[in-house]
Amino acid sequence: MTSPVRLSPPVEGDREEFLRLMRDSRAFHRPWAAAPVDDARFDAYLADSRRQDYEALLVRRCGDDAIVGFFNISQITHGFFQSAYLGYAVGSRFAGHRYMSAGIELVLRHAFVVLSLHRLEANIQPGNEASLALARGAGFRREGFSPRYLKIGGRWRDHERWAILAEEWRARPRRRAAEDATERR
Repeated sequence: MTSPVRLSPPVEGDREEFLRLMRDSRAFHRPWAAAPVDDARFDAYLADSRRQDYEALLVRRCGDDAIVGFFNISQITHGFFQSAYLGYAVGSRFAGHRYMSAGIELVLRHAFVVLSLHRLEANIQPGNEASLALARGAGFRREGFSPRYLKIGGRWRDHERWAILAEEWRARPRRRAAEDATERR
């Protein structure tokens, strides 16, 4: 089955569409995320996307190439650690359409195959049910709780620590294929 979305790095030509989507989604993101909503923050986002330890990935709907959200893989460390952090947000008008569920599958393939990571971690505020469901549905497991972990919207906020390892991700398709074969019998 083909994905309804594709991933692409942000480019200058995405500025207007991306900022409009993020501005329109400010209330939806509050207090969970602080996405770029102005030219200065978009410039910083583009600069970050060029760093070796950062992958910015826009989620685009395949039918019309509309930007529906983004994933960021940050603090990418190779060597003995081979780990990174995952952040993400969907535009409010695209929430609930499963675009991010399809997108996270592409991101995990990118993280574990292209970047050769061993571990990907997402830190999520406890009340952010949609974000928790996205991570859980993609195979992340809860590892712990970090009080006052990250400053968002001017406040230090608690986060749950979720992670997935490359071998856990690799085991998922075989498990799903086995489940699909069982259901067909």
